[in-house]
Amino acid sequence: MKMIRAIVRPEKIERVVDALDEAGFVAFTKIDVIGRGKQKGIHQNNINYDELPKRMIMLVTEDEFIDPAVDVITESAFTGNYGDGKIFVSPVEEVYTVRTRSKGI
Repeated sequence: MKMIRAIVRPEKIERVVDALDEAGFVAFTKIDVIGRGKQKGIHQNNINYDELPKRMIMLVTEDEFIDPAVDVITESAFTGNYGDGKIFVSPVEEVYTVRTRSKGI
C-alpha cells in the first residue's frame, strides 16, 4: 500500500476530487494547507507573498493503483503555471479501521 499526498491549487480541488471519484478513488481526505515551493511565493511590485494557500488531498491505495491515481491528479490539477502543486508517494505499512478494529483497507 502507498499513501499519496497531493498539494494543489485551491481553485482546482473540486475538479481533482471529481476526477478521483470518477476514476474509482472514493476515500480520501482534503486539508487546507499553506506553504511555498521553489518559486518562494509570489513577488508583485514591492509586495512579497511568502506563503500561499493550497489544498492537500491524502489517499491510500494498493501499489497497482498509484500510477492511475497520479495520472488523474496531474491531469485535473494542471494549469501549466508555477504553483500547480506536488505529489508525494510514500509506503504505508499498516492500516486499521477504528470502528471495526479491522486491519487493511
